[in-house]
Amino acid sequence: MTAPLHEPTAEAAPSPAEEATVATADAKAVQGRSLGRIAWERLKRDKLALSGGIVVLLLVLVALFAPMITSILGQDPNEYHENLIDPLFGTPTGSLGGISGEHLLGVEPVNGRDILARILYGARISLLVGFLSAVVAVILGTVLGILAGFFGGWVDSVVSRVMDGLLAFPQLLFIIALVSVMPNDLLGLTGSNVRVFVMILVIGFFGWPYIGRVVRGQTLSLREREYVEAARSLGAGRLYILFKELLPNLVAPIVVYTTMMIPTNILTEAALSFLGVGVKPPTASWGQMLSSAIDYYESDPMYMVVPGLAIFITVLAFNLFGDGVRDALDPKASR
Repeated sequence: MTAPLHEPTAEAAPSPAEEATVATADAKAVQGRSLGRIAWERLKRDKLALSGGIVVLLLVLVALFAPMITSILGQDPNEYHENLIDPLFGTPTGSLGGISGEHLLGVEPVNGRDILARILYGARISLLVGFLSAVVAVILGTVLGILAGFFGGWVDSVVSRVMDGLLAFPQLLFIIALVSVMPNDLLGLTGSNVRVFVMILVIGFFGWPYIGRVVRGQTLSLREREYVEAARSLGAGRLYILFKELLPNLVAPIVVYTTMMIPTNILTEAALSFLGVGVKPPTASWGQMLSSAIDYYESDPMYMVVPGLAIFITVLAFNLFGDGVRDALDPKASR
């Protein structure tokens, strides 16, 4: 009987170093990623959204450190420079609205106040109203929307009818009428601070139905999910289900809608200041500057272009960032 031509050879056992490498590779292969990490990786790939986020961050820093920046530049937003104004026409001397090494964006007609300093201080008003009114709207809309969607019945009917009524109410006219009759002193606030406080409350109050309808619709869908039924079967109370099971799953739409709401609020504040019911002079405001520039758009167009560009860039940056956040948090997005 002949022997087999090929003897089976024993495979060499892997070394400890190779076993460690394989184990590490397997661990990396099965390593899970949180929803936040997945969203961040998607957001990093969106260059437009990142650009918008960087601009938003710069605007926030500029608004926070406006006094420091203006002091470094040696400018005061309320300081007059009549020597830079043509006494005959009331317009800045020099080209492009008086732009120079000392006044980088020129000066205002008639009084000669530095435009860059007033733009920086105007950013504080616009961002303050935009952010805080969005916070008011998000708190009211989230609480009332989740209650309406979870409890249903008469609670849902009452909240829904209130939302319908507020959505049909002329918000801008109401704010104009309310701000016009507000006293100069309110809750320890005086002057423009009263108007800023009123604008934050009223814009936020009229803005919560938009996010409330989104939260209500999401809650109606989530309350029928398996994990909610499992929590009920284990004896979880309503508050636990609301704040531990439903609310964490509503964070994504709330964050997305907040980023989209802030630029709308900034435009509302600018419109109110443009109409003369925003902050009072000499407090700087972009809308107020646009309103003052109407009389000089032919002789000094830069006075209108600069605050207009400030509003445009701010709103565009927020919208780009909001779109990117929406796509990053959308599990059905392809990118």
